[in-house]
Amino acid sequence: MRSLLPIVLILISAGLNAAVSDVVEFSDPSYSERYHTLITQLRCPKCQNQNLADSDAPISRDLRLQVQRLLEEGLSNEEIRQYLADRYSAFILYQPEVNSTTYMLWSSPLLVLFVGLFVVMRLTKGASVRDRLDTPVVDQKRLKSLLDNGDSQG
Repeated sequence: MRSLLPIVLILISAGLNAAVSDVVEFSDPSYSERYHTLITQLRCPKCQNQNLADSDAPISRDLRLQVQRLLEEGLSNEEIRQYLADRYSAFILYQPEVNSTTYMLWSSPLLVLFVGLFVVMRLTKGASVRDRLDTPVVDQKRLKSLLDNGDSQG
């Protein structure tokens, strides 16, 4: 039992060491908050569905260092986003701006919604027309007389 204790402690400490993220120090403490905001708003070019903060890819580490360097140079958050978008394309931004190249990206949810509503309306309208056409004329007359009798009795 005592021989397992050192092994367990080693495994736990190894897990804790792996969970520690990069420690970044800045000349101005206000840069730290901006840094963390930026690295969560920028996408890893390799991982595609992870931001720079969550990715362990080598390019993400390089980009985090680049964001740190640009902050130390005094660039604003928007200037840093623009610099990285110019270098790595708008793909690096989780929320790219609306322009001639991204309008389809922004308008596609509305387009899908309108097409879906149109299809549903056509299907429901078509079903009611088919129901009326499939009912024989005799049944329609009988139904009308039953409805008329029901209205006069009520």
